[in-house]
Amino acid sequence: QVQLVESGGGLVQAGGSLRLSCAASGGTFSTYGLGWFRQAPGKEREFVAAISGSGISWGGSITYTADSVKGRFTISRVNARNTVYLQMNSLSPEDTSVYYCAAGVSVLVPHSSQAYAYWGQGTQVTVSS
Repeated sequence: QVQLVESGGGLVQAGGSLRLSCAASGGTFSTYGLGWFRQAPGKEREFVAAISGSGISWGGSITYTADSVKGRFTISRVNARNTVYLQMNSLSPEDTSVYYCAAGVSVLVPHSSQAYAYWGQGTQVTVSS
């Protein structure tokens, strides 16, 4: 069983930055594919970014980012810390959501929520205009 705990959310002005963290416990962290999703009120959960576990790449890359945040958001992981990060720059009010961290084994379709077996509780990000 893997437990995921997100942190780093908060209130930020448009154009600002935040870095979300997701600390994992249980399982072998380095083998998990990790993703960030977000869900705004009244909307469906949306894929944000993913980073693969050991031995897997997606089209030759270990990261995959949604077009809506490409160039602004960056996902990274530090296996020694059992932590995945989401660096978010140039934030806009449209980025306001609850952000969720997810982990899965052998994640072959990184943008699909069904690829992930474990989810955190989420952290609120609010961007003011």
